[in-house]
Amino acid sequence: MPGKNGLYVIPGYDGGVTGGNVAVRVTNDGVIIVDNKFPHSFRMITSEVGKVTSLPIKYVLDTHHHGDHAGSNADFMAVGEVISHKNARGNMLRNNQPGAPRIVFGDETSLFLGGVEARAHHFGRGHTNGDAVIYFPDLRTIHTGDLFIWGQRSDGSTLSPFMDYGNGGSGLAWTATLDGVLGLDFDTVIPGHGPILGRDEVRTFRDRMQTLQDRMRAAIEAGVSRDDVPERVRTDDLDWPFRPAALQAFYDEVTADR
Repeated sequence: MPGKNGLYVIPGYDGGVTGGNVAVRVTNDGVIIVDNKFPHSFRMITSEVGKVTSLPIKYVLDTHHHGDHAGSNADFMAVGEVISHKNARGNMLRNNQPGAPRIVFGDETSLFLGGVEARAHHFGRGHTNGDAVIYFPDLRTIHTGDLFIWGQRSDGSTLSPFMDYGNGGSGLAWTATLDGVLGLDFDTVIPGHGPILGRDEVRTFRDRMQTLQDRMRAAIEAGVSRDDVPERVRTDDLDWPFRPAALQAFYDEVTADR
């Protein structure tokens, strides 16, 4: 669990095996974590945190509701407080997930512990309709959840953005949401999955999303059918392998927006 200035990361490279990245911020009065992997991850996370501090985990900030990021909410709610965007709580309730937080926020909230501020922002839809970006202003560091992911899964396959349409996601809104993220003063990024990166990679991801939008719109304007769109909309140069059904779902969103 590498770290600096009291901020550590328990790494996560995929939703299947390793879960999402967990940020661990140690303060003089206790610990703030961002995300908590799977339902079975509570003991592992508390053990890892115990290697760097004897202080308790007091707050958990969810980046969104998915079970590889918020799976241990219920266990952490027994010992501290879990906070999410209001839509993430709504998604948990609708999907019958345990651990729906007792505290939610709308556009922005902050918590203060041991002289440290952790600020949660909701900039709009993207991966889901309840995505939160967690910002540590003193360290100029953000945790993006799955609004920004990068690199390979633990099995070597490449990560690509997932628009969770069943939970309010939007490929079209995603770029404006990332524009909001890029308005923050940060230089270090903890993605939902992947290595610790910088501002440039978030900009690259945002621009790739814009390119994907532009190509999908152009294909629809050219009369490409829903069945043919996986073959006609190129994504290999973006380094984003999409399942055909994912591109067809995006086709549906873009078509409906015309």
